[in-house]
Amino acid sequence: MAVFVLVLAAKRQIARKNITVKIEFDIEGYTDRELGKKYKHLQPAANRKSAEITQDFERLMADGYVIIKGLLTQSECDEIKNESLPLMNHKGRNVFEGERTQRLYNVLAKTRCTDRLADHPRILGLMDLLFNPNFLLSQSQVINILPGETQQATHFDDGFYPIPRPRQALGAASIWAIDDFTEENGATVVIPKSHTWDGQQRPEQEQEIHAIMPAGSVIFFLGTTWHGGGANQTEKPRLAVTHQYCEAFMRQQENYLLELDKKTVQSLSPELRALVGYSVHSPFMGMVNGTHPLRSLED
Repeated sequence: MAVFVLVLAAKRQIARKNITVKIEFDIEGYTDRELGKKYKHLQPAANRKSAEITQDFERLMADGYVIIKGLLTQSECDEIKNESLPLMNHKGRNVFEGERTQRLYNVLAKTRCTDRLADHPRILGLMDLLFNPNFLLSQSQVINILPGETQQATHFDDGFYPIPRPRQALGAASIWAIDDFTEENGATVVIPKSHTWDGQQRPEQEQEIHAIMPAGSVIFFLGTTWHGGGANQTEKPRLAVTHQYCEAFMRQQENYLLELDKKTVQSLSPELRALVGYSVHSPFMGMVNGTHPLRSLED
């Protein structure tokens, strides 16, 4: 049993004696304890557990990524395209973002069309197996790679957490194919098993594979897996949606609490509200004025 000992070495002169105060308690039970009374931890839905999710997770941990096909219909892909493309007016600001790539930031404040992707049960089921409860959405983007775009530099997404590799992933990402992903139109490049590498290894071109998949599919990969956007050598753009996630005790890339007003948050699903930060990681990480953040929506 883990015991936390707090020593208050305040030296008080009482009857010419120094007093040392020790406070002992079970920190393991304390940090695991749910303190909320009105708002409890959101329990995973039944459809976040299945044999398929278990198999996906096994592939994910073996290769650093997994491709899941057929999660969206063509009509759902068309809806996302029709709603998101009119919002995409700006190209990347540098080579990494892509000078011939359109990126939509602050997605959740601008459209509801990608919500079902962020809280899709096949993705959250993987997250349940990968991370601690109350994991968070780290950022969301819609990415449109235009004709003539070059290949993005390969990288791993949770590299901004300054913790040496090899290590467990602290983040994970989904990239949803809204258009077909082909080798010619900029399908994501991924390096299998690179999630196991130390901090010195770098990918070689012959190690790269393209995540070729039809529209409606998703590639899900660990934050330690090397990858990058592919080059678009066709005459048509290639549209994708990405949602990234992180452990509850890591900082999110996107500050949803500033981006999303209360009306928007109230319109989100319970799962998505928890993902953007209206949740508590035990015992009280994420609190607002000493209470559960969902209470702030009651005002």
